[in-house]
Amino acid sequence: MRQTRELRDGWELAETDPDELEGSARLDDLDWRPALVPGTVAGARPDLNVDPDGRDWWFRLRFAADACRSDEQLILCLDGLATLSEVFLNGQPLLSSRSMFAAHELDVSAVIEPSNELAICFRALAPQLAVRRRPRARWRTALVNGNLRFFRTMLLGRAPGFAPGPAVVGPWRPVRLERRAGPVLSAVALRPRVAADGSGVLAVQLTGTLIGEAGLPETLLVSIAGPTGAHELRLEPDARGPQFTAAGELLVPGVQLWWPHTHGEPTQYEVTVSAGERELHRAHVGFRTIDWPSDWENAGLALRVNGVPVFARGAVWTPLDMTAPDQPEPVVRAALEQVVDGGMNMLRIAGIGCYETELFHDLCDELGILVWQDFMLANLDYPAGEPDWDAEFEAEVRNQLGRLAGRPSLAVLCGGSEVAQQVAMLGLDPDLARGPLYTETLPRLIAEADARVPYLPNSPWGGTLPFRPGQGVANYYGVGAYLRELSDVRLSDVKFAGECLAFSNVPDDESLAKIEAPGGLVPHHPAWKAGVPRDAGAGWDFEDVRDHYLQKLYGEDPVQLRWSDLRRYLNLSRTVTGEVMAEVFGEWRRAGSACAGGLVLWLRDLKPGAGWGVIDHTGRPKMAYHLLRRVLAPVAVWITDEGLSGMTAHVANDGPGSLEATLRVALYRDSEVRVDQASLPIELGPHSVGAYDLEQIVGHFADIGFAYRFGPPGHDVVAVSLERGAEPGSELIANAFRFPVARPALAQSAAALGLVGSIVSHDGAETSLRLRCRRLVRDVRVDAPGWLAEEQAFTLEPGVERLIALTPAAGAEQQPPAVTVTALNLRDPLRVAAVSD
Repeated sequence: MRQTRELRDGWELAETDPDELEGSARLDDLDWRPALVPGTVAGARPDLNVDPDGRDWWFRLRFAADACRSDEQLILCLDGLATLSEVFLNGQPLLSSRSMFAAHELDVSAVIEPSNELAICFRALAPQLAVRRRPRARWRTALVNGNLRFFRTMLLGRAPGFAPGPAVVGPWRPVRLERRAGPVLSAVALRPRVAADGSGVLAVQLTGTLIGEAGLPETLLVSIAGPTGAHELRLEPDARGPQFTAAGELLVPGVQLWWPHTHGEPTQYEVTVSAGERELHRAHVGFRTIDWPSDWENAGLALRVNGVPVFARGAVWTPLDMTAPDQPEPVVRAALEQVVDGGMNMLRIAGIGCYETELFHDLCDELGILVWQDFMLANLDYPAGEPDWDAEFEAEVRNQLGRLAGRPSLAVLCGGSEVAQQVAMLGLDPDLARGPLYTETLPRLIAEADARVPYLPNSPWGGTLPFRPGQGVANYYGVGAYLRELSDVRLSDVKFAGECLAFSNVPDDESLAKIEAPGGLVPHHPAWKAGVPRDAGAGWDFEDVRDHYLQKLYGEDPVQLRWSDLRRYLNLSRTVTGEVMAEVFGEWRRAGSACAGGLVLWLRDLKPGAGWGVIDHTGRPKMAYHLLRRVLAPVAVWITDEGLSGMTAHVANDGPGSLEATLRVALYRDSEVRVDQASLPIELGPHSVGAYDLEQIVGHFADIGFAYRFGPPGHDVVAVSLERGAEPGSELIANAFRFPVARPALAQSAAALGLVGSIVSHDGAETSLRLRCRRLVRDVRVDAPGWLAEEQAFTLEPGVERLIALTPAAGAEQQPPAVTVTALNLRDPLRVAAVSD
């Protein structure tokens, strides 16, 4: 029915001055070099030292093809062209497009030849941005060139402060040649829902085309199969000329629900549509309900999945590689598995970026990751009301909703990013951001698509001013860019943070070593600063924000520290941002908080260096990721300082089963001497969070938070462990530490800390690193070449042995040859050699 050939190999790239060539007649005169498709100019030209938007770029492919039979169609599929593009086949113009978000299907049945030349020109955008346009914008932004509002293209790569480039220019999504015959489905709408009696209902709407002399099928068979059995529905299609439609509903009794991975299994059912022996379509669906408060503009976006409140946490997603935004399945899967492993259950595709691929959304469905989807609108005063722009945008939205509506992972639809905030912060009339585009057009299109998820006109949104954190959905940078105390988290009463906690997070040494820096990479080097985000026009950058909290939490002058001990400065810098993030999310996730979620800006760096990502541009998690991971885990324990009310341990159990465990509290003096210890058996129901007063567990007043200060502190470390059993040495589920006096970060030798390690094998099948210390060891990192450590950035409690599982990567030796252990307060690395059998 469909034979697809991806046109991937053999592409060439050439450049010209803007508008130097009108058509494809003189292409042989150009200087061609190899290119990849899908790909970009920057991907093909890593040596590029000019703005890709300032030149015309030609991509060319010569390919052979069989002639098209009378009962076939040959369709050229262009999944994404960025941005001003013209397409020629064998010298004939086929398409002119102004949107990188549009997908095109061109019937080339009549123009295909045995030998073909496909040429795509990407016209220079910069001259178009320099043209004075009407209507004039009602407000201006410093984020990007304001004339970008007229073009449907990505702001990332064109924002000088935090995403300066290179811009995405080129055939960034696949180019395919599709041979079609017989009845072909052109649109399949699958809308699963859950009935009041717990049954699943799958609404099916099919649209197709009869090609050539193909006859209309008597029936179309819709089959669904999953963990609760298989079911079928037969539909009689209705034809109007070459087009046919069919619709109906399929009942799935006792359906098993889809859950975000933190709260249960992301169960899916497989759906097939066939005509006789021919399969026309195959997809997966998940059944779940999603609810939200009717007054969310004030109360916040508190999502309930299958009737259960879900604390939504995660990050803003960005393209994994700006030079090649369309990545293969193993790369995308690995990135999304890091999201799952990090305890995150939501990703936001923000309006400054681009729509993601079918592969991305399929994997989010499979892995149980909720998706907040912005439409690609951000900060600008878009020319809604202009017929051409409106038609282009509505086609874009319909296409995206056709891809996304009905997916179990789709959780939020949003009109875009920071438009309402931009208006409000400029002191303009808030109604400027409440125009028909956001309040009429998008709601109408979403209703037509039957998406059934909450819609936000914009983010932030709600309350008297959209950037006030105590109402609706906010961007929270009180802790962060606004340099507020950590106590501001509770004071601000955030209901939901659509973005938050943008810090310059320092990667590890291995990633920093890949940055080319003549004379050596140091924090003041231009190559270092190139990776540090900043607000356009500001006299500070986000490294200054990080340094502020380093001084606050550790009492160290960051400038003096860089001069006197660069290694210590980098170690503290890596730790402090993760500590602050964990502190904020611990405050938000506790049972007494009104916050329903938060999304870090952003998941992964766009370029090398200390960017906003908690994962660097190569895919290596930073220290911030590991420290945040502990408080975001489905089963987690963390501590909050309640001032004169002491300290509270919070235990979360997001999963579908009850948690029976022991909560152990230990107090240490001088980071070594245990002065008190007690434990409490707890039982926590599914999908719940508990709070436990530590002094109630200890059984007496111990001034655990050193708030009353009736004398010298009796301890300087508070350790809380969540353990599987009641006996000493029981299996550790999670632990947390608090330092009521000062954070121990002074580097000491392994001998002074009493740190020892060994590599152990269990029945020859499993390998672990055994660690034990006499004095507390903070934020331990394990480096085992070719092997992966189960946990990183963990703290060793004095006298308590830890086993860290080691897993070999593909092709690794049977045993790790050696393991290197580093820590925040360990002066020199500890090397642990493997013992041969």
